[in-house]
Amino acid sequence: MRLLPGLMAVTLLAGSVGCGNFILNTTVDTTSKVLARAQPSLKMESDYEMAARAIPGALKTIEGFYVASPNMRLVKILTEGYCQYGTAFVEDEIERAQIAKDREAEAYHSVRATKMFIRCMNYAFIQLGKKFEEDLFKDTDTVTKRLASAGCGHRTPLMWAAVGLASAINQNKDRVEMLAHIDTAKSMLRRVIELDGKCGLPADRTLAALPHIAMGMAYTGLDKSLGGDPDKATEHFETAIEVTEGKYLLAEVLYARRVDFRKHDRKSFHARLMKVLGTSPSIWPEQRLANEIAHRRARRYLSLEEELFPS
Repeated sequence: MRLLPGLMAVTLLAGSVGCGNFILNTTVDTTSKVLARAQPSLKMESDYEMAARAIPGALKTIEGFYVASPNMRLVKILTEGYCQYGTAFVEDEIERAQIAKDREAEAYHSVRATKMFIRCMNYAFIQLGKKFEEDLFKDTDTVTKRLASAGCGHRTPLMWAAVGLASAINQNKDRVEMLAHIDTAKSMLRRVIELDGKCGLPADRTLAALPHIAMGMAYTGLDKSLGGDPDKATEHFETAIEVTEGKYLLAEVLYARRVDFRKHDRKSFHARLMKVLGTSPSIWPEQRLANEIAHRRARRYLSLEEELFPS
């Protein structure tokens, strides 16, 4: 059968487009495998400034690949990347602005942090599916039923969705519509912890510690009248330290800043942070960057000790 010239051109164009999409999808798929295997190298970085400057560009490059050809490996990297960048670097800028009493900079970086955490949450919902994204923002009964349906395969994206939501709330405690979701964030984290008991702890023990750290932050981020509870926070921080064998130094630093400070326990605050500074960041090579960040914040908090614990 002979094709008419016009039809032949359309056929060739369709074939060309199809071939182009195949090449694009194959390239992105291959690249995503490389990026997933290379991801641990960033966590092993010892230079804080290098990591701070490298991560934003890396995230946008990965996001560009995702827009060009959606790929679940890229979604997983972006989910963790935006939550970790918001916590480790943007919140660091907020603290620096607070110390300098630069309210304009503090507000600016708080907005930036909120955007990072919402992106993290939204990428987590891509993994969880539309029903989770819709039901977790409905009434309590619907939230409870949806969380009960979460299985072992939902564990990590559910954790990141909860961390993203709780962190965004922490940046917007003056907004009633955000605070309305704090119980949902806690319920999500509780379900993650339940799944760890049912399915076993993740091989990556930082992932096992993170829901407990997030719960500790949630219980110390609000006054008691709004559900804050330093004692419950203590339990969660201690669990995070236990499951990481004391090698994830950020857990100790956050324990000091969030629990010891709220309990007005200056002695424990000082001793805990000095212990962190006396521990080499290389104690856990796979989490070197997190431990470098822990040292950075421990030094900062100790420099503020007199201000945090006035006589």
